[in-house]
Amino acid sequence: MSLAASSSGSVKNQQPTPTPAPQPRSGLRGRVGLWKEKVTTRHGWLGDYDYAWLCMPTLPFSSSHKKKVSNAPPFYALEQDLPILLAISSGLQHSLAMLAGLITPPIIFASALNLDSALSAYMISASLIGCGILSLVQMSRIKLFRGYRLGTGLISVVGTSFATLSTANSSKLTALAKIFDTMYVNGTCPTNADGSRGACPDAYGLLLGTSIICSFLEIGMSFVPPRILKRIFPPMVTGTVILMIGASLIGSSGMLNWGGGSGTCASLPTTGIFVDCPSTLAPRPLPWGSAEFIGLGFLSFVSIILTELFGSPFMKNISIIIGLAVGCIVAGAAGYIDGSSITTAPAITFLWVHTFKIRVYPPAILPMLAVYISLAMEAIGDITASAEVSRVEVDGEDFDSRIQGGVLSDGLGGFLSALFTVTPLSIFAQNNGVIAITRCANRAAGRWCCAFLILFGVLGKISGVFLAIPNPVLGGVTTFLFASVTVSGIRVLSYISFTRRDRFILAAALSFGIGDLLVPGIFTHLFDRVKSPSGGLAGLFDSITIVLSTPFLISGIVAVILNQIIPVEVLEAEPEEEDVEEGVEVHHAEKDRKM
Repeated sequence: MSLAASSSGSVKNQQPTPTPAPQPRSGLRGRVGLWKEKVTTRHGWLGDYDYAWLCMPTLPFSSSHKKKVSNAPPFYALEQDLPILLAISSGLQHSLAMLAGLITPPIIFASALNLDSALSAYMISASLIGCGILSLVQMSRIKLFRGYRLGTGLISVVGTSFATLSTANSSKLTALAKIFDTMYVNGTCPTNADGSRGACPDAYGLLLGTSIICSFLEIGMSFVPPRILKRIFPPMVTGTVILMIGASLIGSSGMLNWGGGSGTCASLPTTGIFVDCPSTLAPRPLPWGSAEFIGLGFLSFVSIILTELFGSPFMKNISIIIGLAVGCIVAGAAGYIDGSSITTAPAITFLWVHTFKIRVYPPAILPMLAVYISLAMEAIGDITASAEVSRVEVDGEDFDSRIQGGVLSDGLGGFLSALFTVTPLSIFAQNNGVIAITRCANRAAGRWCCAFLILFGVLGKISGVFLAIPNPVLGGVTTFLFASVTVSGIRVLSYISFTRRDRFILAAALSFGIGDLLVPGIFTHLFDRVKSPSGGLAGLFDSITIVLSTPFLISGIVAVILNQIIPVEVLEAEPEEEDVEEGVEVHHAEKDRKM
């Protein structure tokens, strides 16, 4: 049963349907009159929505819990007339639901490159503003030539991709050869006298420049018929990629920050300013893995669980933000928060207040091409989920048009986001849960979401607040966030039949992916014995090493290749699970008769 169907089965015959949309009026005067009527009437502002249900806390063990579910408000379809207040509240929920996912990548990027607080705060603001603008493009459905379109026409909001984060950055605790690590090893980025990494904003510019040229791959993929893309990237491939992205981020970022930080202090040095986390200059430094740090992260993690148990539907949609807020309140009272990032952040900011030198880093081209392929795979799955929960067609020409427009907008977004000083973007799947809970799939809510994101980005002090979040609090929350990415991959894998062929391909792909994850340095020294390679050959070696050392890239490549070359078995040698169970029951019945 689809998510949309399961969430609406008990309310279909009990709730009044929303008031039909007013008949459209022709001309500018007619549209102005329609809006005037909407903003000056109670129905235009409130409609028939049950706002009390949206804000009512949940008592999960009470007998009235099922009754509250059955009294859920009516479903507002894609083109249905939407009350202004509901559009604003739904848009706010969408923006808050994706906020933690938007601020995490720039914080981790800035930390990996040791950027100062002013530049780090700007990267957060740019991420919020860029995602707001490009989400508007993704939600549009602009007609192009020969029937092609730009955008999905659904509430398909976009955010900074975790795939780029997994490829560009790695744990400094390991010897993983990722893009930023390679830049420090080969001298592109400076290293301090004590062996710690120096500030390297140019590395971020190299990543952005490489992203620009690689974005044309996904733009070109959007013009390939969706049926061919689905054949090349079936759920077995996409699920494996998403699973490995989430799993690698849990280890390389989430848990390390939970322990106190993913920087140099995580390697437990015995001398220098990083003997404590985040450094000895922090308000209350402690060694990595201290009980105080673990407790702060655990408090944030438990807050998410308690919100899911007892929170109202609105609170459940923003449980990640609640976890951050609770952790920050306790951390602030205990003296762990450094407020300098808030005081130094500007009151108002916008894109291009800070800029980076846009250049291309050749060793990063192959990994970034693979990232854009994974973004296209992710977009296909997320658009399908968005269409399902929005109660529109999930097959046929109209659906294929949404897939094409969404992938094109995703690729174009990668190009534009780099110009906005933001790393590549991808569609955020968690917002489908907001649609399911609020029962509002109208794009007006999505436009309000974009407005809130842009507002959050323009107000520079908000970015300063996010930057002041202690590492353990951020780690406790992002561990849950990255684990939800892993679960999304498992959910995609559940669509396959798990035939003998499927299990074989999956085992081969995960052999490389999980092996890479558990023994991260295995491919780092692959070309060490090659003597005096030329500059071009050294760049190729770096590129191959990055691909082989990134779990989701190597596992995805193996899955794609094996899926194309291993023939499909017409008749499976192994019986289905139901047949096995039936055979066992028959065997026991015959045994009982003989006895």
